[in-house]
Amino acid sequence: MLLAVLIANSEGNVLVERLNGVPTEEMLHWRSFLVRLGAENLRGVKNEELLVACHKSVYVVYTILGAISIFVVGKEEYDELVLSEVIYAITAIVRDVCGKPPSERLFLDKYGKICLSLDEIVSKGLLENTEKDRIKRLVRLKPPSEF
Repeated sequence: MLLAVLIANSEGNVLVERLNGVPTEEMLHWRSFLVRLGAENLRGVKNEELLVACHKSVYVVYTILGAISIFVVGKEEYDELVLSEVIYAITAIVRDVCGKPPSERLFLDKYGKICLSLDEIVSKGLLENTEKDRIKRLVRLKPPSEF
């Protein structure tokens, strides 16, 4: 199961989070853990260079893209290889929607379309799509009121 997809800015403020199968009392712990993990390890990392952390049966794959950090957490069949595919899909969509590696402002300007795209990639903790063209096509089918 994909436990979490979290996107934060360079200061560690959460911009988007999708937590699945995480008890309510643990959500704050996961949020602060991921932000702290990024603060400690993402300095000096190149755009889209993947970093992996593992504890027991939980895997975390994370990267930086422009001024944002992206974290994907999974367990069981969602190991670091599957999570790397998920994060590649997310970075490709964010880069495509924004037109370049995003600043925080650009990311927030395109927030609605990015969230719709995330929903097409991950749904209720399960991987749905990783193909950029298909995700773009599915997002176009959403009613305008959802933007």
